[in-house]
Amino acid sequence: MTTHDYATYIAGLPKVLVGAACVFRDASGRVLIVEPNYREHWTLPGGTVESADGESPRQGARRESLEEIGLDVEPGRLLAVDWARGSDRPPIVAYVYDGGVLDEDQLKAVRLQESELLSWKLVEPAELDRYLPGARGRRIHAALGALKSGAGPVELEDGHRVG
Repeated sequence: MTTHDYATYIAGLPKVLVGAACVFRDASGRVLIVEPNYREHWTLPGGTVESADGESPRQGARRESLEEIGLDVEPGRLLAVDWARGSDRPPIVAYVYDGGVLDEDQLKAVRLQESELLSWKLVEPAELDRYLPGARGRRIHAALGALKSGAGPVELEDGHRVG
């Protein structure tokens, strides 16, 4: 195979996005969620991994957390990987990391990225479905389950456990 053939082959491969987020909690176990201004429903601090820059999902989760909520926190262990199909976008592989328990000073230091986010709040896990319906909510519940159990990461498809 020539260099040109290989480049043509690579260019023809399907496109898949990569996203990464962190599950941050407070001392009582509430989950920090953010309200985007560009779509319905709340989400975790996170976003698209900048693969053109060679960024890894873990690096992307850290960068996005810093950009979106102003906290530079090294992500903890990987909790979930979700293959999420999209009707209006290519599929996305979403990585969810443990962001840890934020202390009072960190919570006071939260600063929103005003160009993308309207607000943030701490929500009891039992109330997450109200803010994050569908696959995104299932993904967070699965990540919280992995966190609680201490087991390895969960593999998901559209928020449903596989394997």
